[in-house]
Amino acid sequence: MVDLGLTDAQEMLRNNAHRFLQDKCTREVVREIDESERGFSESLWKDISEIGWPSIVIDEQYGGMGSSLTDAGLLFEEMGRACMPSPLHSSSVLSALVLQQAGTADQRQHYLPLIADGNRIVAFAFSEPGYGWGPESIHTQANKVGDKYVVSGTKLFVPDAESADSYLLVARTRATDVSGSGLTLFVVDKEVPGIHVKEVSGWTGDKLYEIAIEDAILTEAQVVGEVNRGYEVLEPILDRGTALLCAYMLGGLQQMADMSVTYSQNRIAFGVPISTFQRVQDMIINIVNDLEAVRWTTYEALSMIDNGARERDIAEAVSMAKIVASEGFTRGTENAHYVHGGVSVDMKYGLYLYTKKSRTLFGYLGDPAYHKKRVASLMFD
Repeated sequence: MVDLGLTDAQEMLRNNAHRFLQDKCTREVVREIDESERGFSESLWKDISEIGWPSIVIDEQYGGMGSSLTDAGLLFEEMGRACMPSPLHSSSVLSALVLQQAGTADQRQHYLPLIADGNRIVAFAFSEPGYGWGPESIHTQANKVGDKYVVSGTKLFVPDAESADSYLLVARTRATDVSGSGLTLFVVDKEVPGIHVKEVSGWTGDKLYEIAIEDAILTEAQVVGEVNRGYEVLEPILDRGTALLCAYMLGGLQQMADMSVTYSQNRIAFGVPISTFQRVQDMIINIVNDLEAVRWTTYEALSMIDNGARERDIAEAVSMAKIVASEGFTRGTENAHYVHGGVSVDMKYGLYLYTKKSRTLFGYLGDPAYHKKRVASLMFD
């Protein structure tokens, strides 16, 4: 196993998170949330808010912990290990970091303390129909009319949209420009007329939502950062959010390894544990190989962020980590199903929860094809 060289405080953070989740976020709890109408647990969110998790990357001046990304990564790894569903990543990482970096003084003072204490959830709404990722995929239009913006478009596969109080929307304010330079960020409360949320039907992963925006009227006070320069703010924050997403997938993959080893040692076939069968050993070793690759690339990216590496180098490291994590987590769940055989589809056993999660996160914040293209452009431009 890769030695991360964690401090005593970091080991304590990870161990405390692990114990908390063992108590509050059992597989039965996760299954109940997964089967619920909203895919969200008010009681679990209250519990994690009381111990400060929504504040982990928010600056202390806004009521946050101001922790490093590596610290946050340890927390997200344990969340992934428990397959914990929550809006923590969307609201307390992506949306919070955007507001903290680019928001006006009023926006920061209003939203960040509420996000930090768990009293406001701000869902991050980026992706649109067409399954693409990156700035060129944004077609939602925000047209300036007087001192207002009239916004129309559709956001698709948005996590946490139903449980959110507000949305961080990405829209195009320069209609003829398909690059990142024509994008603008808006923070929008859920009650704004013209915004309609519904669950995406036919999707077999986590609950995801469509946000239909029909001539919603937004004011200049809802613009986050500079008009037409939203992606300049957003890209490095997406890298930080992607690195933490990789940490979550790492935790899920660790659980696949743990479950597969335990099951293979206890399952008896032909009078011996199936862990003695070469094919079973091969599949578990493949899980562990992916696990260590994800661990190395994820914490390398997080360390580079914490140590102030060049943004270009961070971008390359994060994209490499996302490639390895998306592919490794998906492969890991497949190998775990092979090891477990029929019990893998037992709803009470819960392995399917990780399978669903791996499929949901495979393409979120960019699938491997997108990130491979990005790495190539960074390496050879």
